[in-house]
Amino acid sequence: MRTRTRTKTLAAALAALAGLAGWHLYESNPTASDTTTATEQTADAAAVDVSALTIAPEDTGAEYDRDDWPHWASVGDGCDVRDAALQDQGRHVAVGEGCTITGQWTSVYDGEVVDDPSELDIDHLVPLAEVARSGARDWSEAERQAYANDPDVLVAVTAASNRAKGDQDPATWLPERDRCDYITRWVAIKQRYDLTADQAEADAIRSVLARCGGGR
Repeated sequence: MRTRTRTKTLAAALAALAGLAGWHLYESNPTASDTTTATEQTADAAAVDVSALTIAPEDTGAEYDRDDWPHWASVGDGCDVRDAALQDQGRHVAVGEGCTITGQWTSVYDGEVVDDPSELDIDHLVPLAEVARSGARDWSEAERQAYANDPDVLVAVTAASNRAKGDQDPATWLPERDRCDYITRWVAIKQRYDLTADQAEADAIRSVLARCGGGR
């Protein structure tokens, strides 16, 4: 069942990656939201079923090399997936010649407001190395590429907060803000890609969700 679920999820991700070639740039995105209301966070947290995660020790023998996870695939017009994430998550975004992007962004990890996109990292919310240790040992290059370019796992954050996080899971690192949303998304990604969680990670997830009014 786990293999079938993973295959379906990765097939969908591959289809989405192929569809990025038809991605279109817009002059601006003034309505992009940088916050999630407390009510929305509580409702999302209440829906999280941690028991659906498979608890297993990390696969520390899984080799990880970032170059094995092709990312920032082209989406056309000189732009790539990183550019697409910047546009989708920014406010008042404008795209110029050569896919030069301007706008304003709020880093979801620390709340810093950034006007220069070069000061932002596009983070994989569940880091690539964590994915490798959580069940991706046998993924093909196409499957790794699909995950690395999946817009649902990408977040625009300050370089400082991203470097502080590194490849840590919630047992050892949590963002300064919106922890309910972060954990909710973390669990959703792990479930979508049929990835495991180690016991310390699962305990940390339950602890955060308990304070968010949810988690089973």
